[in-house]
Amino acid sequence: MKQNIYDNPIFFHQYKTLRQKAYNYNRLLEQPTMKALLPPLTNLRVLDIGCGMGDFAKYCIDHQAKHVTALDVSSNMLTIAKQAHAHPRIDYQLQAIEDYEAPSNSFDCITSSLSLHYVKDFDAVIAQIAHMLRPNGVFIFSVEHPIATARHTTEDNWIYDDHHHPLHYAVDHYQDEGLREQTWLVEGVVKYHRTLATMVNTLIAHGLTIDKIVEPIPSQEAIQQLPSIEKELRKPSFLFIKVKK
Repeated sequence: MKQNIYDNPIFFHQYKTLRQKAYNYNRLLEQPTMKALLPPLTNLRVLDIGCGMGDFAKYCIDHQAKHVTALDVSSNMLTIAKQAHAHPRIDYQLQAIEDYEAPSNSFDCITSSLSLHYVKDFDAVIAQIAHMLRPNGVFIFSVEHPIATARHTTEDNWIYDDHHHPLHYAVDHYQDEGLREQTWLVEGVVKYHRTLATMVNTLIAHGLTIDKIVEPIPSQEAIQQLPSIEKELRKPSFLFIKVKK
């Protein structure tokens, strides 16, 4: 069974509230990094895995992508996407990437923003992506950084002093890959931890060439707008990998 926490009404209400804030990690760090890694999109066919509320799909169209196929497992997400970011060259589909099928060499650019850590069988999904990607095509994805998913605990991974100042960030069970159940907005959110080596070697095994790995650092402007994001200077929350076929 593929988890669809985003259709949990309590989770989705809190998530939507978080995303609608003027300053959050997505607006200030994750999305700017994803956009900076994109190739020129003019006339490209794009597959966006885990499209959420459609902001990124519309960004691709605004930057001259020929067509965007946008997948998400959440009907809540897609309802908003279709209302807020409808476009004749965006095809929104209620679909998990594990179940999606497309002919070989279908897409010039495939993206996935913070969705692949919900996927149990990473190898199968990467094989599918490599199959759908055209020669010289680009695949860019972000996941929660494996140091953030490693521990077998739902607690905050920061260790604090008596005045609640962060002393250091705790990492444990890094080599023990597999399911993690975490508390994020609600209890029981299921993610899958895998090491950086596993991700990179899986990509290579399916004929993809590593182009760039990024652990994003917030700008001083971002820190001024959202002071809590300064913690990213001490440990990364996100990992980005860009590959080419």
